[in-house]
Amino acid sequence: MSESRHQVIALQVADLIRDIQQNPPTDIDAALTELTESGVTYIPAAQHGGITIASSDGKLHTVAATSEIATLLDKIQQRCGEGPCLTAAWEQHVTKIDDVEIEQRWPAYCRDAREETPVRSIMAFQLYADNKTMGALNYYAEEPYAFDADAIEAGLIVATHTALAWNLLRRDQQFRSALASRDIIGQAKGMMMERYKIDAVQAFEVLKKLSQSSNTPLAEVAREVIQSEHPVAD
Repeated sequence: MSESRHQVIALQVADLIRDIQQNPPTDIDAALTELTESGVTYIPAAQHGGITIASSDGKLHTVAATSEIATLLDKIQQRCGEGPCLTAAWEQHVTKIDDVEIEQRWPAYCRDAREETPVRSIMAFQLYADNKTMGALNYYAEEPYAFDADAIEAGLIVATHTALAWNLLRRDQQFRSALASRDIIGQAKGMMMERYKIDAVQAFEVLKKLSQSSNTPLAEVAREVIQSEHPVAD
């Protein structure tokens, strides 16, 4: 693949990320799906794509998929407890299967993938890793030996930009969650101040002690206080 082609892919995916920065989406999964779809467009031979989250307890979650086939392949990995996406997420930055018909590394996964889907070639890229979860960006083709060096190079570009976008989305989600929690705690404090004739500091201390004694997040305690004052009608 020429350098100019690499630049085109990088610029086009960067445009998607810029749009995410300027117009933060309310649906993170939808934004990640759009980025995954861009890989199907730009990566030579790619026909299906998905993003897989793997947790340390072995559970998998598909957060983005361009087709039911991508989702099914994650289910097969979950069932078999093995597969290229898991390996990419936990062990290697890039994993590739040239042909599931002859691949030896994940026999159970390849057998079921071969029997249940038309996919023959797979490549997976690690997106991020922390102590509890890891993410992988996966692309699939229905022809054997579909992904050559150019496809891997294009996939690395898309994966790098997707990892960046994911970090932006997660930070935005955490910020929104923090704002929402602050509003809920503030509302609960106000209700307690009015009902018990205490000041803001005392109300917060009561909430904090309730949180500590029940081992419940402060925002959840505040939410329970609000609901006890204004129960939701059945």
